[in-house]
Amino acid sequence: MIQVDDPRYARQHVLRGFGRAGQERLAAARVLIVGAGGLGSPAALYLAAAGVGALTLVDADVVDLTNLHRQLLYGTRDVGRPKLDAARDRLQDVNPQVDVTTHHVRMNASNAFSLVQGHDVVIDATDNFPARYAINDACVALDTEFVYGSVARFQAQVSVFAAATGPCYRCLFPEAPALGAVPTCAEEGVLGVVPGIVGLHQALEAIKLITGIGTPLIGQLLLLDLLSNDSQRIALAKRDDCSVCSLVARSERQTSTLTTRTMTSPDITVTDLAARMARGDALTVLDVREQWEYDTAHLAGSVLIPLSTLADAVNTLNRDAAYVVLCHHGMRSEMAAGWMRAHGFSNVTNMIGGIDAWSTSVDTTVPRY
Repeated sequence: MIQVDDPRYARQHVLRGFGRAGQERLAAARVLIVGAGGLGSPAALYLAAAGVGALTLVDADVVDLTNLHRQLLYGTRDVGRPKLDAARDRLQDVNPQVDVTTHHVRMNASNAFSLVQGHDVVIDATDNFPARYAINDACVALDTEFVYGSVARFQAQVSVFAAATGPCYRCLFPEAPALGAVPTCAEEGVLGVVPGIVGLHQALEAIKLITGIGTPLIGQLLLLDLLSNDSQRIALAKRDDCSVCSLVARSERQTSTLTTRTMTSPDITVTDLAARMARGDALTVLDVREQWEYDTAHLAGSVLIPLSTLADAVNTLNRDAAYVVLCHHGMRSEMAAGWMRAHGFSNVTNMIGGIDAWSTSVDTTVPRY
């Protein structure tokens, strides 16, 4: 429980325009952070240190060595641990007064409403479009503001969506881009400090929303070019024809239908897949990683179609066949599986934990990277 008069908050108490009243508002707040990676790590650290009363973290990944240059919630000793277990330990070391709740799941349309419910602010620290749309739709339905952030190489965007006076994410992006049109950081790389800066912007926006200080980025899209240190703000407006937040959509939508908005895919564990393969079940293991990753480690008999080329290759695949989709840790494969189901594939599952989980739980001879 937050002790508002604790000396750790002393510098905030003397801050003009913030003071004890701002500290009390932080102490009473509940913030949901979806994604504990490059954006979620700095956001969680600074919100915990600032004295937010309750933090809820949603993530299903394990700590990987490649995370450590940008995800400073974690250290070398955490490699291989579930991210949220390591994150809870770190956050409670930063501030043991904060109530930290964790959900080891991936945000999607079927669980977004229940995960968002009861929070004052949501931070979208994801890096995939199905999760972003699920967050948006749940936040609009629940009248909960969320802070959006995204990174592409050295450029970034930050905004606040789903506020009563501003647009939602679908007002800006009514539909997700074509599959593979936006490269992941695994495909094009990322300089660790860039998502760190964006995550700090998101933490600041959350504090502004909670305490009422300053001017949050409602109806504004902040564009950052971190190589040139250029920034600009673009005004955003609510769309009268928005499928989620327009007056017509709000009047027609029933909360109970929210969970069916986005096509989601079922999951399979690596041990269940191993059992099915041992039985000789008819299925195709579809690997959506990059060629260099496949060359490093892959399952025998698997078919490689990188995520960025899946849309082009889709007509070469049998829509009635059974597919299990895998990647490194399960995020790209979840996107691919959901996309395939939305495009007429009737039997597609996502392998939880990716080939890294296979290496640790099924076959240790498969190299980890």
